[in-house]
Amino acid sequence: MPILLFLLDTSASMNQRTYLGTTYLDIAKGAVEIFMKAGWKENHATFMNELKTLQATGLTTLGQALKTSFDLLNLNRLVSGIDNYGQGRNPFFLETAVVITITDGNKLSSSSSVQDELHLPLNSPLPGSELTKEPFRWDQRLFALVLRQPGGPPTEPEQLGSVPLDDSPITPMCDVTGGRSYCVRTQRMLNQCLESLVQKVQSGVVVHFEKCGPDPPKLPEEGVTEVIKASPQSFSPQPWHSCHRLVYVRSNPKAGIPIGHWPIPEAFWPDQNLPALPPRTAHPIVKFSCTDCEPMVIDKLPFDKYELEASPLTQYILERKSPHTCWQVFVQNSAKYSDLGCPYGYLKASTTLTCVNLFVMPYNYPVLLPLLDDLFKVHKLKPPLKWRQSFDNYLKAMPPYYLLVS
Repeated sequence: MPILLFLLDTSASMNQRTYLGTTYLDIAKGAVEIFMKAGWKENHATFMNELKTLQATGLTTLGQALKTSFDLLNLNRLVSGIDNYGQGRNPFFLETAVVITITDGNKLSSSSSVQDELHLPLNSPLPGSELTKEPFRWDQRLFALVLRQPGGPPTEPEQLGSVPLDDSPITPMCDVTGGRSYCVRTQRMLNQCLESLVQKVQSGVVVHFEKCGPDPPKLPEEGVTEVIKASPQSFSPQPWHSCHRLVYVRSNPKAGIPIGHWPIPEAFWPDQNLPALPPRTAHPIVKFSCTDCEPMVIDKLPFDKYELEASPLTQYILERKSPHTCWQVFVQNSAKYSDLGCPYGYLKASTTLTCVNLFVMPYNYPVLLPLLDDLFKVHKLKPPLKWRQSFDNYLKAMPPYYLLVS
């Protein structure tokens, strides 16, 4: 069950009233109540009592409040071992959390100054916090409802459509975590945002996908616009070249918990002589090559399959209408003798072209799978010396933490 953490702005500016007479703090409390009724039926008497007694009397110390929120979420992670530092990242080891901030988007204030940008304190009292560069983790996302209701009656009819992003300092922070902000100008927009947020409470981890190597060959229908695309502007990165999105991690129907087999490799080669583990980024940076490859699986070796949240990357892959080929994925510096690393899986459109999946396999699977296939089908589990030598060479080039994978 995902964790929900509500962070309400209780600065004095939340006492401002809309033309209906309600304060921003009243609207924020009402929004939390509506959200809880929408999807959670358990008894939350203590939670609701604390919510009702909130008063807007403080400063807008949002950076410190967010840092405290993430520290609270991360309190037990090192004890539980869920982050698996130094042994690869397992998408099926997760504790999904959604932080929902409700604020008026005014200047960020403290007892000493007023800031235009949101800054989170760097130091954390939690043991192990130095092992991740950011205060959040890949299964924690931040969303913000920024209240912009006017103090007077609206003079123009309400515009229908999606709720736009807000331009307050919290928006970049939302984007970094894989969330987003909402600029809320009316009660209808607020209700629309709450419905959207309920849908976004999904189990998953945020992964940053980044293209390596050349673009794929143009499709036949793209050739018509080739002259237009030859302008200097065409050399700027395309939206699908680099984006971070949620990777859905579904629970096993029988066990009720996520089950998987293979990690996303670390961005360094483990060395016993290292004085300490190098800190990792909150989101793994997964490189993908646009060279079409054949998807590989064999009967006796499991693989993990995760659906990607819709993004410019998934849209681009689906538009190519090539469900029988795949693009290999890498983690830079994961191998001992290669900067790019070896492939550990691939991106592939579903056969129905409705979604894109990330297949996670054993490290350097293009070498391992043919070896295992020969072992089962050709050598009948009685490998000759040449096969053993090839397998030993594979093991030497594999990150040692894969030996711990069962």
